Amino acid sequence: MLNVENKVITITGASSGIGEATAKLLAQNGAYVVLGARRTEKLEKIVQQIRDWGGTAEFKALDVANRSDVKAFIEFALDKFDRVDVIFNNAGVMPLSPLRNLQVEEWDTTIDVNIRGVLNGIAASLPIMEAQGNGHIINTASIGAHVVVPTAAVYCATKYAVWAISEGLRQESKHIRVTTISPGVVETQLGAEITDDVALDLMKEIRKTALTPDAIARAVLYAVSQPDDVDVNEVIVRLTKSAF
Repeated sequence: MLNVENKVITITGASSGIGEATAKLLAQNGAYVVLGARRTEKLEKIVQQIRDWGGTAEFKALDVANRSDVKAFIEFALDKFDRVDVIFNNAGVMPLSPLRNLQVEEWDTTIDVNIRGVLNGIAASLPIMEAQGNGHIINTASIGAHVVVPTAAVYCATKYAVWAISEGLRQESKHIRVTTISPGVVETQLGAEITDDVALDLMKEIRKTALTPDAIARAVLYAVSQPDDVDVNEVIVRLTKSAF
């Protein structure tokens, strides 16, 4: 039996892509999922789909860069289900551009969402999990945490930070499981915010061969479903034919 049924699992960036696919797969396996994102109209549709086939799901508007928002999101899940077993810090942005373009506002947004968003999720959920005596924090990094490419310096830096934060938390934690998920190229809306034409064309070309979000959802399911004394620390998921 998978160690998933009846677990309360909170997911950020859940309105599309990896977050949506993961919410559906976990709910299909008996988890109670709580979805957060800014696009509530999309969350509402996903939650209704889950409920229509007998799953349990809730949603709440969420901006992960806002610490109060994240705290309210986790408290919402706690109020609904009396515990929080897992947080999947999945929300992210990827506005790629060469550093010489000095897109400093995009740099700030990338740091706010990709790093502060993860820290906000940890800050909101860790005290609850420590009080419970168990829990699981899953953070989405990227293959960009391991490989740097032109136009992606800031993005890769934020994803390396996610990896480092996760590893530090793992070492500090005796009762909390910590997993870093590092996807390769995935068919998602990540990168829709790219304003640099060269970077946008490159991303379109790369995405001609890409993983589906379901591939990453299965990795999350694998990590969550392990026995409580087994901690899957890192999963890197690439296309078989991927060069990086």
